Amino acid sequence: MQDQLRRKRSRTKIIATVGPACRSTEKIAELISAGVDVFRLNMAHASREEHEQALAMIRQASDDLQQPIAVLVDLAGPKIRLGELPRDEIECQPDAEFRFIRGDTPAADNELVSTYPPLVDELKVGDTVMLADGTVGMKVVEKTEDFARCQVTQPGLIRSRQGLNLPGVQLSAPSMDDDDRAGALWAAENEIDFVGLSFVRQPSDVGELKDLLRSRGASARVIAKIEKQEALDRLDEIISVADGIMVARGDLGVEIDVARMPVVQKRIVAACRDLHKPVIIATQMLDSMQHSSRPTRAEVTDVANAILDGGDACMLSGETAIGKYPRAAVDMMNNVALATEELFRDNLPSVAGEFRAEGLHPITEAIVIGAGHVAADLDAKLVVVASHSGATALALSKQRTYVPTVGISDSAATLRRMCLFWGVIPLPNIKSDTSENILEGVTQWGVKREVLASGDYVVMVSGLGLQVGSHNQVMVHRVP
Repeated sequence: MQDQLRRKRSRTKIIATVGPACRSTEKIAELISAGVDVFRLNMAHASREEHEQALAMIRQASDDLQQPIAVLVDLAGPKIRLGELPRDEIECQPDAEFRFIRGDTPAADNELVSTYPPLVDELKVGDTVMLADGTVGMKVVEKTEDFARCQVTQPGLIRSRQGLNLPGVQLSAPSMDDDDRAGALWAAENEIDFVGLSFVRQPSDVGELKDLLRSRGASARVIAKIEKQEALDRLDEIISVADGIMVARGDLGVEIDVARMPVVQKRIVAACRDLHKPVIIATQMLDSMQHSSRPTRAEVTDVANAILDGGDACMLSGETAIGKYPRAAVDMMNNVALATEELFRDNLPSVAGEFRAEGLHPITEAIVIGAGHVAADLDAKLVVVASHSGATALALSKQRTYVPTVGISDSAATLRRMCLFWGVIPLPNIKSDTSENILEGVTQWGVKREVLASGDYVVMVSGLGLQVGSHNQVMVHRVP
């Protein structure tokens, strides 16, 4: 059953958030069979014990299915929230006035407090304050030593502990608080594959997390979440130091004018394509499927456009964490991706021109380009790459050819990281000591699963061993 499903998996990778709706080994395995490549553990929700249980379930399901599956630990970051309100909820009427005060306890219905102590100090007249995921807006009209008086510009309902966004406000909050550091150390101890850093503002934020992970000997890759204007202002610098990027459209759509979101998304994806870094599109991709067994037409189009833009992965959040139809959401994501990727069959991108890939020797860069040309010219059914770090597999992925890439490695962690690379199939249990053994193992796998047939061509990027930078030849194998 799993072998049949494997042939129907989309080239675009699917990330699913773990939550009550899928918190069992059986349900995790079901989602893997439906197309999930990476599971996300959201550190803003659930207890450490629940995350440990979820991780054990993911790894058990991965072992049972003999399929590499990656795990992304998503740090909460310095999320600013409202404190407790005087009443359970407050209706913010147009032009009504509220005061943000110091402390933890409001004394009147028009007083608000927050979880961010320096808030009153850092607000200034003219600043915008967005509440309740951007549904309520206020503008600062007066500032004193003890309060910031705001006027409602976008009416709506607010409740205690809801998120608070400050578009354009320069905050002194560090990129990671104590909880984030504890979460990162837990990720390091548990050999997590990817760690997501929220509210990145500058390249040094990414560097700080990398240093923390490396201090514990962790090889986890850092995914920088773009959700502030400050990150957009230094986008290329942040992409260059990160191992991957997430277009976190939830908070980003509040921090910037929501009308700019589609254009900003395209800009981020294009920059990641140019700099050869994987990019994840996240938030509300199939949001209605939390409550409905079918998505809206707009959501389906959104997923397809994210793939056409060049996204490596699409992420499901509430759809799989708390939704009623987690399996159906993954099935739909996979089916939309498969239908969209058909366009690549007749519209293959050119592999010529400037080519940049971090961590690759110039010879390997040239070999990767050559492999893409050879595979396209021969109408090859597979491209095979043996990679110690995964850098060569990522470089092949970024060419976006329709020919699937099979990734081989002597490192289980590298195989799991390949789960985020578009079009790359991480293949375990292949003897990788020689090119001949790799080709033999891949051929047996391909024929058994009807991916390969007699006379088909397989193109392999190989070299002397699996060390980074050693790929120095393209081999063409024809299935007997």
